[in-house]
Amino acid sequence: MTASVLIIIDQPPYGSWAGREALDMAFALAAFDRPVSLLFRSSGVLWLAPDQDASAISQKTVLKNLGAATVFGVEALLADTVALADFGLSTAGLPAGSQPVTISPELYRQYHQVIQL
Repeated sequence: MTASVLIIIDQPPYGSWAGREALDMAFALAAFDRPVSLLFRSSGVLWLAPDQDASAISQKTVLKNLGAATVFGVEALLADTVALADFGLSTAGLPAGSQPVTISPELYRQYHQVIQL
């Protein structure tokens, strides 16, 4: 069995490249048939916010990148329910394929490797 990987994104989508690098890593792992999931926690849940407009900072929104995640083989987009509530995000407004989760040791134990950039 191939080792599954959980990549944690806990940075907002704009202002740092860490989240985009984590997404690139997830795509690369998935391209080589590694089971990989993304966990958005803390301010990382802002990646999942609907109606993003990054034009003021001359960037494209990250929602299109996330929309391609399952096409590239990313198994799950997990969103911390506590962080969603903290940022006023509804689970109904999450991108397709997103799953609200409660962060717990059991969640992390489901994966062979956990990566946080």
